[in-house]
Amino acid sequence: MNVLVIGSGGREHAICDAFGRSERVKNLFCASGNAGIALLAECVDVKPDDLKGLVVLAAEKQIDLTFVGGETSLALGLVDAFDREGLRIIGPNKAAARLEASKAFAKDFMARHGVPTARYANCENAREAVEILQSGAFGDADSPVVIKADGLAAGKGVVIAPDRSAAIEAVRKMSSLVGSQAAAKIVIEECLVGKEVSLLMFADGEDFVLMPPTRDHKRIGEGDTGLNTGGMGTITDSPLLAHDEVEIITDLIVEPTLLGCIADGFPFRGILFLGLMMTADGPKNLEYNVRLGDPETQAILVRLETDLVDICEGMLSGTLSSIEIEWKQGSSACVVLAAKNYPGKPVTGEAIEGLTEAEMIEGVKIFHAGTARGTSGEFITAGGRVLGITAMGENLDAALASAYEAAAKISFDGMQFRRDIGK
Repeated sequence: MNVLVIGSGGREHAICDAFGRSERVKNLFCASGNAGIALLAECVDVKPDDLKGLVVLAAEKQIDLTFVGGETSLALGLVDAFDREGLRIIGPNKAAARLEASKAFAKDFMARHGVPTARYANCENAREAVEILQSGAFGDADSPVVIKADGLAAGKGVVIAPDRSAAIEAVRKMSSLVGSQAAAKIVIEECLVGKEVSLLMFADGEDFVLMPPTRDHKRIGEGDTGLNTGGMGTITDSPLLAHDEVEIITDLIVEPTLLGCIADGFPFRGILFLGLMMTADGPKNLEYNVRLGDPETQAILVRLETDLVDICEGMLSGTLSSIEIEWKQGSSACVVLAAKNYPGKPVTGEAIEGLTEAEMIEGVKIFHAGTARGTSGEFITAGGRVLGITAMGENLDAALASAYEAAAKISFDGMQFRRDIGK
């Protein structure tokens, strides 16, 4: 069959890699891809937000299956557009995508359906947010609080403020940080304490299958310091969640969420991502994503043994429960190599060296996030997050050792990465 992947980052490279392992895939396309993806798929210059162009592309290339990588296409209603044309696509429709596209909508959804989450206040504008913060509703002046932009912000719209003055400053600066549209509304949350972990699942509208638990490292600096990024590294490791914890999360969060989607008229079909905090009072859901995470995908899909095409067809036909999805044993890790100045405006155009040597290390895969080809055919940096150095191992220490061994062989001017992923 002909398969189309939509997106251009490390996540999409990992998705293309998974489809590339399927004997059922004849031709693989990516819109719009990157230099690394071009080694696996035919990259087509159609942007993920060009809904009409993507529909035309799917028809022209006789695409049998489309997989959406990022949230922007979903929030704009790409799945709805494909459905109208009878085109098969993996992802939730626009109504369901609001679970990620609006944090205020998601918080109200959780409250409505009894999904445990942090206490919150949805604010129509920055002025209202400042008034609520000054009212003492979220503790005294020395209490930490979380400030979130309501709209899509590429993982950068969350500030954990240590006190009230920092929270007010975060509210006032949110528009400059993520854009006025994403920050038109503000969500204030109590700051929860506990173990943070993510749990992703395949869903077919009624049934679901969980993926291995994962943990992302959002801050740019080691020791979880500095600004939030799209993600500087991630791990999968079974000890992240005990079996009984998974059962509790399923009962308290997964099932009420999927039943809530049905009750609200948008049965969830696609990939659902739970951002969880394991607190002393039990698991609480911090947020939803409605697609695979980046860089979580890189660490998750390298462990997938079942044909991704079969899983997709199960999601589309509502027969997911009949598929036995298998994963490689052990653990995995992804270490992101980022450009100079990231998460600010990155320095691009720098030559990347050492890729061939790094890829020779056993168990290592390198996923390109922001790369292009230079005038002489060399790989050059073309984004903030440049590469995802991903490795599998019999345990987490082994996976991390391989990933960092590979990272040490790669260089480009201004390269930065965290040396404490998984610690």
